[in-house]
Amino acid sequence: MKSSRLVTSLMIMNVLLIVLLIGDHTRSLFGAQTDLPVLRGRGLEIVDEHGLVRASIFTHGPETVDGRQYGGAVVLRMGDPRGAPGVKLSASDSGAGLGLSNGRRVAGGRSAGIELHADDTRVVLTDVQGRVKIFRP
Repeated sequence: MKSSRLVTSLMIMNVLLIVLLIGDHTRSLFGAQTDLPVLRGRGLEIVDEHGLVRASIFTHGPETVDGRQYGGAVVLRMGDPRGAPGVKLSASDSGAGLGLSNGRRVAGGRSAGIELHADDTRVVLTDVQGRVKIFRP
């Protein structure tokens, strides 16, 4: 009689312990779904089914380009299926810029398209022959 009570008591305690453990585990699983983690890094690349980078976001440290000093910047680039640049958006301490391109290189290494610069407020238009027209307010 005593042994059957002992077995029954141990069985009830085991069942309660299992229920508590499952409840705690289930609560933590549902809690993880509402608190999504932050994706952190120095860059992100999005590739198509062929492995070609179609979009990227990168941070750049201070650098000198064409003799001009630039502070750090964040740059978003999106390209066409050939891998040629189509959209470039950048933000830095000196301002922001937006470039829209047809992806074809012209003289001077530029692409035909439109550039909007906020640092010294100008719009640069480059046609497919490489002719450049700059507009300032």
